[in-house]
Amino acid sequence: MVNEQQAFLTLAGPAAAELVEKKSRFIGYAAPVADEAAALAFVQEIKARHRDATHNCYAYQAGDNDQFQRSSDDGEPSGTAGRPILEVIRGRGLKNTAVVVTRYFGGILLGTGGLVRAYGAAVREGLRNAVILEKHPGIRLSVQTDYNGIGKIQYLLNQSHVPILRSEYTDSVFIEALVPIPLLDSVISSITEGTSGQAALTPGGRCQYALLEGEILLFEEEGK
Repeated sequence: MVNEQQAFLTLAGPAAAELVEKKSRFIGYAAPVADEAAALAFVQEIKARHRDATHNCYAYQAGDNDQFQRSSDDGEPSGTAGRPILEVIRGRGLKNTAVVVTRYFGGILLGTGGLVRAYGAAVREGLRNAVILEKHPGIRLSVQTDYNGIGKIQYLLNQSHVPILRSEYTDSVFIEALVPIPLLDSVISSITEGTSGQAALTPGGRCQYALLEGEILLFEEEGK
């Protein structure tokens, strides 16, 4: 299994780009996918959109350990479309990503090498228009303390660059912090020591998070 404490790259959302090579149109579509079923659904969506295309070639890489990988030349010469698409996905280090390249034949044969270059270029153009996120595994950590301990806790969280998602001030103070999984033990230890054990700490659900233009994006993990 992949190390569940590792960050990984994926797409923030769908992206597309088009190029023309010797009168053939190549349209590269890329999208983030949660699993293999979502990847196949994305492929079918693009195929349905371009029923009149000469080819709809695709590749995807999905799963915690990239265990779901598939590519299709969709009638192009073997190894000239699906494999080059998959190699670009791998080369960019993208997980949970599906790509479909639609081709409308322009009447001029490109040859094996030309097809490989054209399909690879279509994928790269599509990804150039995509926003790529670095997702990190995290834990929602609930902290309950009195007003005497809140200053120390805020200081310790800031020292570890741990963001506070929300705070509630009533008879006591409640904080929900987003802790990177590799830092969880050290953050719990430092808060416990810093408050002499007076803070109640409750690790909550796992999630994934990313930063986009200074904003925290949260992605819940089902079943965890």
